[in-house]
Amino acid sequence: MAAGKRTIGMGMDYSPSSKAAARWAVDNLVKAGDRIVLVHVLPKGSDASHKELWKTTGSPLIPLPEFIEMNVQARYGLAPDKEILDILQAASKAKQVEVLAKIYWGDAREKLCEAVDDLKVDTFVLGCRGLGPLKRALLGSVSNYVVNNATCPVTVVRGPTASNA
Repeated sequence: MAAGKRTIGMGMDYSPSSKAAARWAVDNLVKAGDRIVLVHVLPKGSDASHKELWKTTGSPLIPLPEFIEMNVQARYGLAPDKEILDILQAASKAKQVEVLAKIYWGDAREKLCEAVDDLKVDTFVLGCRGLGPLKRALLGSVSNYVVNNATCPVTVVRGPTASNA
């Protein structure tokens, strides 16, 4: 990573583990002048009829002030999460970072790795649900796939457990 402005990707689905990853990144990784790109991946079948233009490349980059507007997120099929938006807005002001969002449609594993390349991300942060070995074998681990296939360093942050949630 070159000194200066970095692009930090964050996998976001508003789950407790992705929220923990966002908080960790803002507290421990993000520096003044960085760029944060929130990467959302929606299932392929999710009402993408009005998004045909972007079905293969993902949405255009959406600046945080525009993304915060509820109707913008709803237009893309996302339910806004005030907690994360407040964290990112505070980081944007305090650390003078640019925050953008991008939405993809398809398999999360593949699309997150695609986002790393498309967005020329310097590092990527995502949460881990902490599936047990059996569930991980049956469902596959998004974080494991991204760690092994992304073309940049990846940090996986374990989400809160039931005992510390």
